Amino acid sequence: MSAAPAVPHHIAIVMDGNGRWATRRFLPRVAGHKQGVESLRRCVKACAARGVSVLTVFAFSSENWNRPVEEVSGLMDLMVVALGREVPRLLQDGVRLHFVGERSGLSEKIAAGLLQAEAATAHNTRLVLNVCFNYGGRWDIARAAAQLAARGEALTEANLDAAMALSHVPDPDLFIRTGGEQRLSNFLLWQSAYAELFFSDRLWPEFDEAALDEAIAVYQNRERRFGQTSAQVRAARPDQQAA
Repeated sequence: MSAAPAVPHHIAIVMDGNGRWATRRFLPRVAGHKQGVESLRRCVKACAARGVSVLTVFAFSSENWNRPVEEVSGLMDLMVVALGREVPRLLQDGVRLHFVGERSGLSEKIAAGLLQAEAATAHNTRLVLNVCFNYGGRWDIARAAAQLAARGEALTEANLDAAMALSHVPDPDLFIRTGGEQRLSNFLLWQSAYAELFFSDRLWPEFDEAALDEAIAVYQNRERRFGQTSAQVRAARPDQQAA
């Protein structure tokens, strides 16, 4: 009897299209980011319900500081509001929060809020939610290398992997980008080496449970070889072997 297709253990998402969603509705771009928070809440619940163990989302990149001042300011205000409103819900739903990124450029209020949110949800085990905020993939690699150099450790693949900002979780199995663009945009460059890529034309505020299920279904129909041949992969699968 064939086993049920595996649900990805770790899903990573570039939540793209909030601004365009708002612009098409003649709304300020910040309104799109607010709607994006609603979509993220829906996605977190859906991932937990489907048995996904880790969800990592790109909330604010290190390059996003170059956006218009009013949009950046609105995003920072939105983060403060979201922390106050969402953390109690995440705590109740068994979600553990990790914020990944450079914190030195953040305000004291936001930095303190991130720490408090992590501490409040530290004992939750149903789903790990990594929110990449003021994050960049190149920053992540450079930071890890600098840490190894400061400790006098060899710059090996294993040591670098252990020093990366997401070393507390396995690498993503499925990398989703919404909004119609088809690039990584400096997100999880190291960790996504063997992730299956899925690009959706839906803008992030429109990415619902059905869209998530579509991405998971595509993932389940991919053959993940990790350098092996198809024959080797099939031979190693229990559902392909005789009972």
